[in-house]
Formats: sequence, structure tokens, C-alpha cells
Amino acid sequence: MKRKYPVRRDRMFAGMARAWKWARTFLAVATVVFMAACGAARPIKYYSMAADARLASESHTPPLPVAMLIGHFTGAHLYREDRIVFRSGSQLKTYDSHRWAEPPTEIVENILLTRLRASGHYRTVQSQRSNAHGDYVLRGRLENFEEVTGPPIVTRVTVAVELYEVKTGTTGWAHIYSGDEPVNGKTMDAVVEALHRNLSRGLDQILAGLDQYFAAHHDK
Repeated sequence: MKRKYPVRRDRMFAGMARAWKWARTFLAVATVVFMAACGAARPIKYYSMAADARLASESHTPPLPVAMLIGHFTGAHLYREDRIVFRSGSQLKTYDSHRWAEPPTEIVENILLTRLRASGHYRTVQSQRSNAHGDYVLRGRLENFEEVTGPPIVTRVTVAVELYEVKTGTTGWAHIYSGDEPVNGKTMDAVVEALHRNLSRGLDQILAGLDQYFAAHHDK
């Protein structure tokens, strides 16, 4: 009578070979899928803002004998980082592939610096980051700088500023701008353009308020 154990061993080895073949096939497919997913990652796009080129000085009066400093603008950590923020309901979220070339708090500082210099209303306008000395420091906080999902889709900007007089150590003027601006399109470029319009309108109010303050309080 023949023993059947060798046949069983052959079948067992054949089954193990088939299992190993399927395992190798699965690993190969998984590797291809993983590499394809990595290759399909969306590239990061960076966006910037600057003061309008048309904002050249149109002042026909001598500048005030005032040395103005643009101070540090604070804000929540989301506005001090480079990811573009959007609001969905009560939640603030960020885009992974859409980012600012510089943090929004610095965007506000830099555009204010450019626009105040271009106005020609002050003897000097410098950044406080340069360790320059000044008579007044314009500083503030960025409370909102984001896309708000709709419908309709809008952008929201809230900026609070105050004018600090170095000599007296007091705040002589303060202003808060808060506004929404419709987004004309469904692309990130449209969102950035709406944020730019919104911020520009807010800075228009701030610069006009400064002019009114100095017209009423500063001896010429």
C-alpha cells in the first residue's frame, strides 16, 4: 500500500507557491498605486499682494513734520502663516496647495508702508522693524483675512489699528475696518483679487482717518 504523504506535501508546496505569487502581485500593484498617488500630488501655488501702482503721490502741500513708523501687526496664528484661510460655517480651515508668499499680517504692514509713503503726507515713513525712530507708531491687529464659503462666496477682512504717540505714550486715534467683498469667480485667483479689493477699501478708510486726525490735532 502506497503512502500518500508525498502527494500531500506536493499539494501544500504548490499552494504556498500560488500564495507567494499572489502576494508578490499584490505588492507590485500596491507599489504602482502608491507611486501614482505621489506623482499626482497638486503643486503648491503662492500668491502675493502689493499696493496699486497708481498710488503715486498726488499731494500738493508740504508734508507734515512727522516721522511715522509702521509697527508690528498681530493676529491669530493662521494669519501669521502662509496657508490661505477659508471659513466654513463656524470653522476656520486652510488650503494645502494655495499659500501666501508672505504672511497676511506682513502683507498689511507692507502695503500700509507703501501707501503712506506714496501719499507724501509725512516727512518720513519707515517700518518699526528697521529700529528707526519716529514720532508716531501705527500698529494694529488683523482679525479676519479669509474666504467665506457661500453661497455667495465672499472674502472677509477685519483690521483694527491705533496711532500711538511716542512722546506722550498715549493712543490718540483708533479705527476698526470690517467688511465683506464678493468673489467674482470660482478660482483662487478670484478669491485673492477679492481679498485685495477688500483690504484696499479698508486701508482707504484708515488713511483718510489719519488725514482727518492730523488735520485737527497737529500744528502745521
